[in-house]
Amino acid sequence: MTSTTRERGRPREFDADEALDRAIVVFWQHGYEGASLGDLTEAMGINRPSLYAAYGNKEQLFRRAVTRYAEVDMAYVREALAQPTAYGVIEKLLRDNADALTRPDRPAGCLSIQGGIASGSDDGEIARFLADSRRGGERALAERLKRAVDEGDLPAGTDAATLARYVMTVSEGNAVHAAAGVDRASLQATVDLALRALPTTA
Repeated sequence: MTSTTRERGRPREFDADEALDRAIVVFWQHGYEGASLGDLTEAMGINRPSLYAAYGNKEQLFRRAVTRYAEVDMAYVREALAQPTAYGVIEKLLRDNADALTRPDRPAGCLSIQGGIASGSDDGEIARFLADSRRGGERALAERLKRAVDEGDLPAGTDAATLARYVMTVSEGNAVHAAAGVDRASLQATVDLALRALPTTA
């Protein structure tokens, strides 16, 4: 048996999810374009052949990183959508988002925003992927708000899609400001103002 065969036959000697979490931080800090394979493998504690074997190429790694980010770092979105009232949905989403954008153990801002900065060598594929991901979240919120309209929790005639876009605009704007160094209290103050603009049935 050759050394190459033994190498191929060895089980992975690293935790794939833990290594992926480290890749998330690199993409978050440098963006897809700015994150080199050297940066990624060093942070993940693996070599390039192991990266390719476990995750595919750089683009596939990034897509998996964004999926895991949505599942773990953005778990609060699913919790927000489960709130019993439209106001509760929006308040929890925006407040938990402001907290997530300013976690001391994570880079400031949002991976789905920061990851696409200066992405150009891939003909815009990554930017489109991230935009589609954000639109998916907006559609899920719009569907929940439409249900609130149907149930009388929001005023009749409320445009659920426009309201969802407004909420996402506040969220994404806060993400940009957080990445620029704006603190949590200031982001929460923006949320305070945004909540006052919500339609009510009262």
